Amino acid sequence: MTSPVWHPFFQHGLNEPIPLVRRAEGALLHLADGGTLIDCISSWWVTTHGHCHPRIAAAIAGQAGRLDQLIFAGYTHEPAEEVARGLIELAPRAADRDPLAHAFFSDSGSTAVEVALKMALGYWHNRALDGLSDPRHRILVLQHSYHGDTIGAMSVGERGVYNAAWSPLLFDVDTVPFPHEGKEQATLDALEAACAQRPAAFIVEPLILGAGGMLIYPPSVLRDMAAICARHDVLFIADEVMTGWGRTGALFACDQAGVVPDIMAVAKGITGGAIPLAATLATPRIFDAHRSTDRARLFYHSSSYTANAIACAAAAANLAIWREEDVLGRIATLGQAMADRLEELGAHPAFAKARRLGAIAAIDLITPDAGYLSDVAPRLRAFAHENGLLLRPLGNTIYLMPPYCLDADQLDHVFAVLQKAGEKFGRPA
Repeated sequence: MTSPVWHPFFQHGLNEPIPLVRRAEGALLHLADGGTLIDCISSWWVTTHGHCHPRIAAAIAGQAGRLDQLIFAGYTHEPAEEVARGLIELAPRAADRDPLAHAFFSDSGSTAVEVALKMALGYWHNRALDGLSDPRHRILVLQHSYHGDTIGAMSVGERGVYNAAWSPLLFDVDTVPFPHEGKEQATLDALEAACAQRPAAFIVEPLILGAGGMLIYPPSVLRDMAAICARHDVLFIADEVMTGWGRTGALFACDQAGVVPDIMAVAKGITGGAIPLAATLATPRIFDAHRSTDRARLFYHSSSYTANAIACAAAAANLAIWREEDVLGRIATLGQAMADRLEELGAHPAFAKARRLGAIAAIDLITPDAGYLSDVAPRLRAFAHENGLLLRPLGNTIYLMPPYCLDADQLDHVFAVLQKAGEKFGRPA
């Protein structure tokens, strides 16, 4: 029987098999056919502590019996208040910067980015109404970025195969070149020139670009970019949807650079990966620009499930895990283990550009057919599946972003399969 489900980022016309997963625990997915997969990508970068974590699962079950859903426009509930306070306490801080002090809830990373953009443009709109600034409308973006699949998020992402069909809907942005090694100053100079034109905001994925190819740049560049924006009074937006919750080795990537953004989007691991939730954090000046006795100047954004109580209960349990357990210690151990094995794999002639940041590792398979639509990607994905791994290469770029509970034996198996894949599909020059 043909399934009626339309899957995301999946070409149904190729008639590739769609495995049925029955259950999950830790880093493992158990299939209906009796097979088992190691989840090497945290099921699209969301699962942090492991699948079906007992503390998070218990919090979801307990909340479901008390309060499941509540309109959040003018009402509140304890899980949302607890999560908002916890996010603010854990958010990046610096002595010379106003703290992130307000949390606006939504339900996905794309939406959190949409909210961030609307906050930034609303800030300048309201300041112009008060005669405190000229209107500002332009958004600066970093080359090769990806921020999601809604219209605003696509607009501030790299243009190409991801969004070509909807280009008439996308608004124009100004692009700053990615700070490739040895070309960091060119990026900073371009940002300085762009900021001199008084744009509204600059949005970045801090330290590593995800869907853009797992491209890494140093904390010093992130720090310098934030400083340039501050000098020109350009709002600095950090998209920590993927980079947050320990992926880069710190709770948030901005922590590594000592950067406090004006607006920060978080999602994915906010509930440990158990259930959808997102938040956009803002400094007091962003909030205060929307605060008024005029009801027409409220922040016009919501969804029916804003701050869903069950999702917030999961997030509260996740925050408790971060407060009470040495999660960063686990990440450091996993990251070093990945680094050791990645160094050996990087010496294989089928691979190039081995790179790692925290618990994220990436390497490029040498093939004449490179790029996102490389024919090697589906073959790598199928080969990984046959050998007990869930992988989703970005073209010829193979990356690992596993749950932090992945053990040494599982990691050994992952890298053994990757080496076999290189021998089978790589085409060394």
